[in-house]
Amino acid sequence: MRLTILRLLLITICIALYLEGHAQTQTQTCNGSLGDPVINQTFGQGANPGAQIGGTNMTYTTNNCPDDGFYTISNSLIPPGNCHPTWHDVAHDHTGNPNGYMMIINASFQPSVFFTQAANGLCPNTTYEFSAYILNLLRLAASDETTIQPNLVFSIETKAGQVLVTAPTGIIAATDLVNWIKFPIYFTTPKDVTDVVVKISNLAPGGNGNDLILDDITFRACGPIIQSGFASINGPNSQDLCQGGSADYTIKTNVVGNNDPVYQWQSNNGSGWNDIGGETTSTLNISFKNAVPGTYQYRLGVANGSDINSVQCRVYSPPLTINVNPLPVVPAFATQTFCIGNTMTLTASGGSTYVWSGPNLPPTSQNPLVIENVTPADAGTYTVTPTSDKGCPGAPVQAIVKIVPKVVPVVSADPLPICAGSSIRLSASGGLYYKWSPSDGLDYDNIATPVASPAKTTTYKVTISNDGCTDTTKSVTVTVDQNPVATAGSNKFIFEGQSVKLDGAVLGDEITSVYWSPSNDLDDPTSPTPIASPVHDVTYTLTVTSQRCGISTGSVFVRVYEKITIPNTFTPNGDGINDLWNIKKLITYPECNLNIYTRDGQQVFQSNGYAKPWDGTQNGKQLPQGTYYYILDLKNNTPKRSGWVLLLR
Repeated sequence: MRLTILRLLLITICIALYLEGHAQTQTQTCNGSLGDPVINQTFGQGANPGAQIGGTNMTYTTNNCPDDGFYTISNSLIPPGNCHPTWHDVAHDHTGNPNGYMMIINASFQPSVFFTQAANGLCPNTTYEFSAYILNLLRLAASDETTIQPNLVFSIETKAGQVLVTAPTGIIAATDLVNWIKFPIYFTTPKDVTDVVVKISNLAPGGNGNDLILDDITFRACGPIIQSGFASINGPNSQDLCQGGSADYTIKTNVVGNNDPVYQWQSNNGSGWNDIGGETTSTLNISFKNAVPGTYQYRLGVANGSDINSVQCRVYSPPLTINVNPLPVVPAFATQTFCIGNTMTLTASGGSTYVWSGPNLPPTSQNPLVIENVTPADAGTYTVTPTSDKGCPGAPVQAIVKIVPKVVPVVSADPLPICAGSSIRLSASGGLYYKWSPSDGLDYDNIATPVASPAKTTTYKVTISNDGCTDTTKSVTVTVDQNPVATAGSNKFIFEGQSVKLDGAVLGDEITSVYWSPSNDLDDPTSPTPIASPVHDVTYTLTVTSQRCGISTGSVFVRVYEKITIPNTFTPNGDGINDLWNIKKLITYPECNLNIYTRDGQQVFQSNGYAKPWDGTQNGKQLPQGTYYYILDLKNNTPKRSGWVLLLR
């Protein structure tokens, strides 16, 4: 809702009357030291949304982009640009922590109390600072004269509601950039007040602006300036000591502007600040013996009178630090081996600077230590002493260096070719250790004289080493002649008088001879694929000879089917002439099938093969003369034959 000019005027008058009657704005500034927070509201950190808080009359929402009258606890307004168009995109809290929560407020239509928290156990007559970081969410480009900018008031009251002090922030102007501003208020507790309530409220309504973010709300004591340093108040604020060292230090302090200070020294070794018993003067003496690495901090707490016993009454000097720095440690060296004539390099780590010494080597700060063209005189023990960046010397570390002769590589010459399946021994020398590659076909790949049985021509490389010296330049090639392989091809089937091409094949290296036997009826017995014209069944054998790898043979069978003659008449009358129906050469078809039928389809004869020709009978009884019909299947992938035969008596 947009406010009318009249409404704005009335609100402004009310605010002025309120401030006139109640505000006691403190203009003093805490130019001195601050104590630890009595209140320290950072809202925590984590994933969105954060948990709601007490002490506010705003309404909590889990919505990352709250509407009028609502607030949320969140680590960002993300995704950017998806919230109110008049707001800044805020990616993280005031400290820059991407997971840090903050209180995002979309102000109510009426003035509201944003934050309330009690601070108990305060010290009378002690000055305190109450502060918060505030971000105006409104973008300048999205504001005009009717836009309500945040205008807050900080107040400190007794628990009974008596206002001790109030301070308005004034109008927090919109900007084009995300701009966090710290707003403090300072006040001194009356002599009879130890508990107060701190509040943050808005003096302007929402509905058309007045949207903001609160973060890092603190309440802590404010006291005099405390000057401090090692040896004098103007001395350094830190000291460095090496691990295991011993030293005495004195911290001097001076409290400015406090006529009745009471002191208490504190130390922090990494687990928080703790009082040092008996140390209640302005000077602190510290002694280290056989110092342990770590960060040791010291500060002086100051309060008025007996209030020093309450940490909520103290202010503290800036911490002074003694850093006990660890000694550098150089990792141990394994024994180093180098070849004569090569470059020796020794590299130390773990420190900042180093000093090397060794055989015939004056101390040097070179690191890595590099010695070129080494000789046996460079062998021995080298020592390196490290120093840290803080000037702490470490323990010396030794490196043992061996200098060995170079490898003199020798390998056997390339051998004569071998046949597949055969072996040959390789030979190398000139070092202590050997490694052949590839290892395929070797009985061992880590000896000087392995046996090689490669399946194909292979070049073997050998790495020869000598306790740190290595040579990879030698190799030997084993040429493998493939054994002869004779393939005669598939069996063939022809009829008498036909020809067929044999589909032989020859594989292998250095073939010296190809020959078919028998060579009869072949057009070229030296060809793998001759033309064969046999008149009878025959088995041909292909023989292949290699110059070095022996002989291989393969055979193929050629089946020659002879022509058959089927007579159409026979006279089974017992006169010894033409008494059988004899189909010439049918005997050469041992798997043939013959069936004979009467005119009306009755089977009278059947045979597989033709060992016994038909004699014109059925089951031993003579059949009447006449015409009979036959079906003949030669079982050689040729069409069946059929016809008739006349039986006469």
